[in-house]
Amino acid sequence: MAVSIADIQKLRKMTGAGLSDCKKALTDAEGDFEKAVEVIREKGQAIAAKRSDRETSNGCVLVKYADNFGAIVALKCETDFVANGADYIKLTQDILDAAVAAKAKSLDEVKELTLADGTKVQDAVIARSGITGEKMELDGYNFIEGENVSTYDHMSKHTLCTMVQTNKSAEEQAHAIAMQVAAMKPLFLDEASVSQEFIDEEKKVAAEKTKQELVQKAVEAALKKAGINPAHVDSEEHMESNMGKGWITAEDVAKAKEIIATVSAEKAANLPAPMIENIVKGRINRIFKENCLLNQEFIQDSKLSVSDYLKAADKDLTVVDFKRFSLSAD
Repeated sequence: MAVSIADIQKLRKMTGAGLSDCKKALTDAEGDFEKAVEVIREKGQAIAAKRSDRETSNGCVLVKYADNFGAIVALKCETDFVANGADYIKLTQDILDAAVAAKAKSLDEVKELTLADGTKVQDAVIARSGITGEKMELDGYNFIEGENVSTYDHMSKHTLCTMVQTNKSAEEQAHAIAMQVAAMKPLFLDEASVSQEFIDEEKKVAAEKTKQELVQKAVEAALKKAGINPAHVDSEEHMESNMGKGWITAEDVAKAKEIIATVSAEKAANLPAPMIENIVKGRINRIFKENCLLNQEFIQDSKLSVSDYLKAADKDLTVVDFKRFSLSAD
């Protein structure tokens, strides 16, 4: 059947699909607009299924705070070309607006929301996938409920957004900390918010690393005392290679292997527990300093911690919550 330009434009306005897709959908649906919309939606589903194994490393991340509710939404796709498109950014914004209006508490809840045009969020994402020919997924959602929330879209590039909530109104300080969260990637608010399970695991890793380093240091000292460069015998591969280059002899290799085995066993059996405990404690404290927001060095003044910076403005001022989402694997 013949399809008019007016009908094609009407369907395009309804769905955002391309002209050729709208024309084909109307033709297949014999002019029925509801069926044509379904045709376009089904195309999106087919593309999503076909490209399900594709990586969605690009996308759009947006943040919004209104009526004591803040949210970050991430809509991911395959290429930055699609991610930077005005229609794609608008869809992300529409989803975010709906999430904030509904004060959604989970990603699953967001997917079931209805947008202003009456389309369910998940259906809108599938439809956009059909339009662009790329895999898309709503893959990130964070929220904060309450007063005194500051938001930050890093360099307005829509790839990294943060929210910070303070215990009292302090716009300047809250914005500075939102930038801090973007730059320094804290995992926790403070030491009290770190789980004992995490601490125990890090202690185990730190203790093992400390033991290995102490043993390695003793081995290297023994090799040097025997006139052997530790770098020449630090692996079987290097030993073979360096013998071929004439840097060490077969006798050196045999001697080095004996020293490594003997010293490693002796040192491992006689490591001083108090020393290891102190080193582990220092490493755990370093983890707290690097990963707890309030303990971190303040990016605008390395002489201050984030907590110090806040207390300089108001002795009772602190951060009570923060959220961060980035498209990059950091």
